[in-house]
Amino acid sequence: MAKRTMPKWQPAPDALIERFARATAELPSIESRKMFGYPAIFLNGNMVAGLFQDTMIVRLNARDRETLAAIRGAAPFEPMPGRPMREYMVLPASVVDAPAQTREWLDRACGFVATLPRKAKGAKKKAAPAKRKR
Repeated sequence: MAKRTMPKWQPAPDALIERFARATAELPSIESRKMFGYPAIFLNGNMVAGLFQDTMIVRLNARDRETLAAIRGAAPFEPMPGRPMREYMVLPASVVDAPAQTREWLDRACGFVATLPRKAKGAKKKAAPAKRKR
């Protein structure tokens, strides 16, 4: 069986990290933490938005995903080709470059995620036992 190799992900550009931090700084009830090693925001334990390589992603309801998909450059979020993350969309550069538009989509994402059940904090997984040498 062929071994699957993970794609090598690139770090997010500093300018995008700063833009994301500014856009999310005043969102109410948001928790900032990392997802896939990139900055992300969460509401009630559910991911709202984040960065992935050189893109900003948001979690949206079906109607908003359809609206966003009509904007050139928007796309479903696929961290690995052929493996889309349900409910997540990539914001096009035209939106990311416009702070008011970015904030509008972040507000929509927060509104949607606020309707989801609170995610319980899970117990930390135990480390797998070390393999024994034979």
